[in-house]
Amino acid sequence: MFSHIRSLIFLLVLFVAITAIPATAKTPPVPRTQAAEIRHQILMSPYYGVFDWIEAEVRPGRRVVLHGQVREPYAKSDAESRIRKVEGVAVVVNEIEVLPVSQIDDNIRVAMYRAIFRYNGPLFRYANSVNPSIHIIVNNGRVTLKGIVGDRMDRQLAFIAARNVPGVFEVRNELTIDRA
Repeated sequence: MFSHIRSLIFLLVLFVAITAIPATAKTPPVPRTQAAEIRHQILMSPYYGVFDWIEAEVRPGRRVVLHGQVREPYAKSDAESRIRKVEGVAVVVNEIEVLPVSQIDDNIRVAMYRAIFRYNGPLFRYANSVNPSIHIIVNNGRVTLKGIVGDRMDRQLAFIAARNVPGVFEVRNELTIDRA
């Protein structure tokens, strides 16, 4: 009986001690910039993956223009609906291109993924996240590499691996180097 009363008294004292801490002692969450929140929403879309690329441009008048290429139409509409919900965005202009359906392009995508992210290869570390930092865009046999890599060597290795995939007409290397 007394142990229950002691437990209740302990919990009551703990509650009073916690609520007595002044509000200034609590650290507020760090606010995200609007551009960072927009990028976060794009990356968190379940339809956005290694074969898609979406960029957002924040313009005056609280307008956001979406550019890029996606494999599926619902990835385009999901990105737009997510950006519409970001605080401070008034208008969303969706200029995302839905890539044409092509079995040949799908085969190139798979071969390209395997060539770039091969197990125990130097670029495999980029494939270890939910959204790899190297994106492979295939449109009618033409490949564009987009995203961020750690150094010039990784950028060149990705380009060489992509060029060696059979059935590809052209490879454009638009990978940027992380300066952080």
